Amino acid sequence: MSQTDLAFVDLLANTLHSAVHLELRDSYGIGEEAAEYEKWRGGWRPDPDPGTWWNEFHTWVRDATARGVEFRRARVVSEPVSDYIRYEYACTYQNAAAGESVRWLPRRQASELALPGNDFWLFDGHLIMWNHFTGEGGSAGPEMDERADVATFCASAFETVWARATPHEHYRI
Repeated sequence: MSQTDLAFVDLLANTLHSAVHLELRDSYGIGEEAAEYEKWRGGWRPDPDPGTWWNEFHTWVRDATARGVEFRRARVVSEPVSDYIRYEYACTYQNAAAGESVRWLPRRQASELALPGNDFWLFDGHLIMWNHFTGEGGSAGPEMDERADVATFCASAFETVWARATPHEHYRI
């Protein structure tokens, strides 16, 4: 388990009500996921059997939702979508199976929205974990932020995107 995973699982263990994630990039190149993405680009597709793809993250989400934590993820994406977003879209059933709700917002529909400069997780509406990335999409490390005014901004930005976004089951790429 990486330091980032360790921090995330600890944060999640203390989350009582909600964990929301706003994604703003059209591609990521993070750890094992980068290798799986390359396999996907070569024609591999994930098997729908949970025994073949279920991982620690899915267990964490399932366990948290069983405690009553609401998990939501909103993705702001350029259209036509990148190959990486096609990959994410193809694997989103995994998030849903674990208990996470996912929505998609075309970037053109977000032009006038005030959005943060980085992806983030917001736990219980007050604790932010910023996700910083390199220009190539690799992780540049998380950053914790407990400023109340920034958490309020992030919560508002997320809810605005969520209200405009299309639920995964209705979004078509």
